[in-house]
Amino acid sequence: MVLLGLALGILLVVQFWPVKPAAPGAVPSKQRTAGSSGTAKGEAVDPADLQVRVDDLKKTRPDAGEETRNPFQFQPKAPPPPPPPPPGPRGGGRSGQEPPEVPQGPPTPPPPPAIPLKFIGIVEPKPGDRIAAFSDCLTHTFRGREGDAIDGRYRLVKIGVESVTMEYLDGRGRTSIRLTGLECVK
Repeated sequence: MVLLGLALGILLVVQFWPVKPAAPGAVPSKQRTAGSSGTAKGEAVDPADLQVRVDDLKKTRPDAGEETRNPFQFQPKAPPPPPPPPPGPRGGGRSGQEPPEVPQGPPTPPPPPAIPLKFIGIVEPKPGDRIAAFSDCLTHTFRGREGDAIDGRYRLVKIGVESVTMEYLDGRGRTSIRLTGLECVK
């Protein structure tokens, strides 16, 4: 077993040990690659071997700004976007301008406060005759049928299976109250 483990360890070291140079394509700066024109180390360069394209050096290049500089491509700077049109008088009716401002009426009144009663249950003394029971969770309990006034301020609109619909006597603030008032019953 020990020999098998040792052989496996040696195999892993040989397999994963880096033996290649770090950059295989890199050539040291003092050496020349094989097949490249030039001379051996220490010899002078013949000026006839140099090819300089003077015409390419004389080409004019557009000036590049700091924010649009692209060292890989020479292109003229794009023209700036057109300025926005000046604001004209309102309500001119011409196309392209904002519509005339519509006068607003007085601000709407705030909604009425929520109905503070808790729906605690339904009583059916006769089939089809449903009475809903309410509590303010303090000292008072109230009861009523559909259409009745509750506590002199609210109207019971509809009695459902798990909720009731109530509103203020003047018809504002219609809301649904779920059967959640059982914690008020002591």
